[in-house]
This record gives sequence, C-alpha cells and structure tokens, in this order.
Amino acid sequence: MADAERRARAVWEGDLAQGSGTVTLESSGQGGTLPATWASRTARSDGKTSPEELIAAAHATCFSMALAHGLTEAGRPPTRLTTAATCTFAPIEDGFKIAAMALEVRGEVEGIDATEFAAAAAAAKDGCPVSQALKGNVPITVAAELV
Repeated sequence: MADAERRARAVWEGDLAQGSGTVTLESSGQGGTLPATWASRTARSDGKTSPEELIAAAHATCFSMALAHGLTEAGRPPTRLTTAATCTFAPIEDGFKIAAMALEVRGEVEGIDATEFAAAAAAAKDGCPVSQALKGNVPITVAAELV
C-alpha cells in the first residue's frame, strides 16, 4: 500500500484574541468550511470548532478503527462501537497545552466478556496511529463498556 496523504487548510485573519479563522477538510471535501476562534478553544464553542475538537474527532475515529480491527483479528468482530473522545486544552505556566485525552467506548460485541473487551480497548488505545502521535506528550485514558 502506498503512503496516504490527507490535506486540510486553515486561514486565520486578525490577531489571536479578536481574530477568527476557518478550516477546510480538503481531501474529502466533507464538512464545508468550519469556523474557529480563540474563544472556541478557551471558552464556549458557540458553533465554532477548535484544533482540540478536530484532534478528538480524529482520535475517536482512529481508535474505533483500531479496536474493530483488533476484535475482528481475535474472531470477535464488533456489531457497533461508539467512541467519545475528550481533548483537554489547559493553561500552563508559559501558555497552553493539550493536557489530556480521554476515550470512552461502548461496544456491542458477541461472545466476549467485559474483561476481554477492556483488554482489547487498551490494546487499541496503545496501537492506534493517533495515540502513537500523542504518546509521550499527552496522557491518554480509555474507559470501555460492553453493552
């Protein structure tokens, strides 16, 4: 398989506090142009996105794919996985940082118990490419519930 490249474009106008920007998912063309502001990162989103929301979306999707793959490889393909990701943006001494990522997954999987599901979720957390990109910089937790 050849390397896959995906593209997004951001445009920012003005200073940080009063300015605003947009992000466009160029490879897929999905989602249209999404507005972003500093306030959407640090206060209320007011219908605008932020880099942290986009990272959370990427991580939830990547983790779900990794978990589906791991379960399928173990002979337990999932019926449904629903993953929520919460990316925490926090102030630090000299600015801000992504301080944590929390994944919560609910799974419908035949023939597996809660302990096996939790172990599969932990393995997916460690193995998904977005987790690998964050590893060593952002603490990642996962909570798994079998339904």
